[in-house]
Amino acid sequence: MDISRKFAPVFSVTLLSLALGGCLSDSDSSDSDSTARPDLQLGVLSSAADQVTGSEVLLTVEGNVQLAEDEMDNLELWLNDKEVEPVRMLQRNGRLEILLDGLQLGENQLELHHSQHGQLYSMTLTSYPETGPVFSGPQQYPFVCTVDTQLGIQPLVDSQEEGYPVYEGESVAGYSRDCTIEPRIDFLYRTTGGAYAALPSDGSRPADMATTTLTDGRDVDFVVRREVGTLNRFIYSFATLATRGDAADAASTANWNGRLLFHFEGGVAIGHTQGKLSGDALTPEVLGKGYAVIYSTGTRANTHYNLQVGGETALMVKEHFVKRFGVPEYTVAIGGSGGAIQQYVYSQNHPGLIDAGVPQYSYPDMVTQTIHVGDCELLEHYMDATDRTNARWRTTTNRSLLVGLNATDAYADPLYDTKLALGYSSAPGMTECIPAWRGLTPLTMNPHYGQVDNQEKMYPPGIMDSVQWTHFDDLRNVYGLDDDGQPRTLFDNIGVQYGLSSMRQSKITPTEFLKLNRLIGGWKQPSEMVQEGAPFLPPNTAENFDPWSSRNMNLSPDGIAPAPRTEGDLLAMNAAYEKGIVFDGQLNIPVIDWRHYLEEVLDMHNSHQSFSVRQRVLNKMGNADNQVIWFTDTRPTNTSDPARPRAQKNFDQTWQALEVLDEWLANIRENPDQSIGDNRPDGAVDSCFNTDGSLIAEGAEVWNGIIDGQTSGACTDEFPTYTTSRMVAGGPIEGSVFKCALKPVSTALGDGTYGTWVPSSDEINQLNAIFPQGVCDYSAADQGRPAG
Repeated sequence: MDISRKFAPVFSVTLLSLALGGCLSDSDSSDSDSTARPDLQLGVLSSAADQVTGSEVLLTVEGNVQLAEDEMDNLELWLNDKEVEPVRMLQRNGRLEILLDGLQLGENQLELHHSQHGQLYSMTLTSYPETGPVFSGPQQYPFVCTVDTQLGIQPLVDSQEEGYPVYEGESVAGYSRDCTIEPRIDFLYRTTGGAYAALPSDGSRPADMATTTLTDGRDVDFVVRREVGTLNRFIYSFATLATRGDAADAASTANWNGRLLFHFEGGVAIGHTQGKLSGDALTPEVLGKGYAVIYSTGTRANTHYNLQVGGETALMVKEHFVKRFGVPEYTVAIGGSGGAIQQYVYSQNHPGLIDAGVPQYSYPDMVTQTIHVGDCELLEHYMDATDRTNARWRTTTNRSLLVGLNATDAYADPLYDTKLALGYSSAPGMTECIPAWRGLTPLTMNPHYGQVDNQEKMYPPGIMDSVQWTHFDDLRNVYGLDDDGQPRTLFDNIGVQYGLSSMRQSKITPTEFLKLNRLIGGWKQPSEMVQEGAPFLPPNTAENFDPWSSRNMNLSPDGIAPAPRTEGDLLAMNAAYEKGIVFDGQLNIPVIDWRHYLEEVLDMHNSHQSFSVRQRVLNKMGNADNQVIWFTDTRPTNTSDPARPRAQKNFDQTWQALEVLDEWLANIRENPDQSIGDNRPDGAVDSCFNTDGSLIAEGAEVWNGIIDGQTSGACTDEFPTYTTSRMVAGGPIEGSVFKCALKPVSTALGDGTYGTWVPSSDEINQLNAIFPQGVCDYSAADQGRPAG
């Protein structure tokens, strides 16, 4: 394989010289005297062999390195029975990287030939369109393009019948279903004022250009090459440091330190949009050190929450970065909330996508949050409306006895006066359910409630009317459809004994416990739901007032008979596990799970979630040595605006975490035979920090008492955690029981379920009427988990 003849340099002559000056330069001659058949193979570096997207693939020659060098001039690549010349070849990190173009959609036969020995190796490469899908199934449609509003670029026409309009002047030239654009390269610079600006095209150096220090100690101008385009229909961004005068097609790596950061983002959305870019695509804290930063609107939970599509998109984005720039030394991820979820879920589902992560404000996954969050409005409605005469619920902190989450008077309920004026009850303050989660139940469950920006532009008119705005429809390829053609749903509260632990501790009475469970009810199926009322949608009248979405609840018909509970679909639950929508505890990478402590401001990122992750990892792997938990304080809370208390997020521990992970990954590379936990550096230890980032305590025992029943550790004492409605009902901290196993009430009466309470015969009759199928037995596994 004569590389001087067969490999045209795309980057520069310098990079080709690096390839020639590396291991290839030691070849004794262009012809091998060996008569033995060389044992050499091909490997794919940019993706799995059966998940290539587009026409290009990055390869390497595997086998004995010296043998590969000696035989290089005798090697040939054949694609689909034709000899092909690679686009690029260079030596990086002790490995030959070969960029090959010419793949066709579908299966491709790639062969490594030897001039004397014929075919040495053969493999099948399967290529998919860059618009997707690869494995996620039929794509969601209608799909609203945003490249025009986000980038000022019109999508390419791919339809004359439907989609997003594409204009020539004032006239519609056609429509776009896939929202594709050609890649665009922009050069930016970081100003001394901390913003990004367009780099002058004349090559001049702006007076306000900032400089930055790379990890190798060099000081360089803070110039950024940013490539944007579309993959899997979403907008991607590749950002790397560049130099003034770089050509747009050069993709210079002179200031790249070899490390790649994937920035995932959070939010909650149902899809049907290409999504919005954010400043996280240009993370200056790491970009300025020489990291490359990749990002996609398809890995932003504020675009959609289909983690099968998100994982597919992440793989495609990294694949195309690798084909453009080469294989990174390692890939580390950051991202908060839904961005943290993606790190846990994708590390489980797609080993090798990321090598380490900093999940910020984490949850284990999104889908199991719906279990307890789905209870929020059921319980708030019960306390405000159904049990409105009970004075207990007028004390804000008492509401935690049912919801488990924190509650405080420091955060005033904005609907307090309205509820009282309309004859409802209320507490002056709020539980976390209200400021953090209110509105998310209809967003995820009500097919009538959603919308996306610019949907009115879609053609033909009315095309968006068919959209069912639910999480279940967004994941119809995962959960499947029932016999009526409706997406299968997950929420289930059959047998759930709300308030159980509070009753056992005598914090609520048995009478209150029985009434609560008799009348709390459940949710209607999405197909039975109607549009939301006020304060979500007008008119703001007494008749339309419904902050709890009670019009979509199953309630008692007469206030006496037990209200119907909701039963989830076991096939949907099985699929959530089987398709990797649930994080089941398989943690294949080192992570530092970091969060600001936000309990005082009733933020949705409640603190126990880090330990929910840890318990799942312990359940699955037997240890959680590769998960480190860090909390940073935000107190005292700023209460200058009584309507909106603010946490003091004065210090971000993320960048310290990345430094520790860099050391951790170096240890793993140096000691590949040791476990991830055994390679932990000294800084990778459970810790908690003050508001200014200074250390409060660290060590293996600092979080004792949260999941292990031991005496509480120093950080446990400093940062109180709360629970959930299902934990109050007896469920485990891992929070992943979609459908509990059931046991007869008679069994519960004899096994200590009710503590010291000895129900009367009438109370036993009530329990049997409320729970005809039995009550939850949380000592058994989730019934939604697939067998085996």
